[in-house]
Amino acid sequence: MSKSRRPYLIRAIHEWACDNGHTPHLLVAADYPGVVVPQQFVQDGRITLNISPMAVQSLDLTSEPIWFSARFGGRPFDVQVPSGAVLAIFARENGEGVIFGETEASEAPADAAPPPQTDPEPPKPPKGRPNLRVVK
Repeated sequence: MSKSRRPYLIRAIHEWACDNGHTPHLLVAADYPGVVVPQQFVQDGRITLNISPMAVQSLDLTSEPIWFSARFGGRPFDVQVPSGAVLAIFARENGEGVIFGETEASEAPADAAPPPQTDPEPPKPPKGRPNLRVVK
């Protein structure tokens, strides 16, 4: 099984946004396992986080989960976001970035019981053209 592309894309868009003087934001599924965010700022199960160097301290985009310290309502808070919970990363100024659209399956801990065995259904071939959206 290959590694997810999501952490690499998150790092790349963050770097691009900062290099161009933009403000990178993460859109996060707040109910995803392992997400630690201030719940009073969650709306409709989602939270948008400003991850610019001016807004956060100790941002680590290389580890899993992503973590940093930020202030919410003037109070410090240590945030943790598994990369699979990131729905989008974008620049606030122009909306450019990557929309993942949905969460990514979380990896089960090493000591977790294996899922029950069932007869796998063969994969279905894709129908029509790929569904890509332009982010403006």
